[in-house]
Amino acid sequence: QVRLVQSGGGSTHSGGSLRISCAGSGNINSIVSATWHREVGGRQRELIASTTVQNNTIYVEAVRGRFTVSRDSDRVTHPYTMYLQMNDLKPEDTGTYYCKVDTYPPRTYWGQGTQVTVSS
Repeated sequence: QVRLVQSGGGSTHSGGSLRISCAGSGNINSIVSATWHREVGGRQRELIASTTVQNNTIYVEAVRGRFTVSRDSDRVTHPYTMYLQMNDLKPEDTGTYYCKVDTYPPRTYWGQGTQVTVSS
């Protein structure tokens, strides 16, 4: 079992920056991949970034160059905490953001979601 707790996000103006944290607990050694998703513009939840266990991250075109996924370097205090750093935010980035991990044996776990609001 893995539990993901998100924090951060909030509101900013166009061009601003926000960061979302996703803290994992439980059987984190079973995690094989991590992804970030969002629900924006009334659309279905969409994948925006995907990180493999080899720590390679792929971003969709809409966020590439503006968003960065990273892990907390203090693996003792924060054994599995991911960050989604969002720079140069645009009003169309407004929505709810989710972290997700997949494990082996195959299970999927979601964070609770974090609201991001970008005003023009």
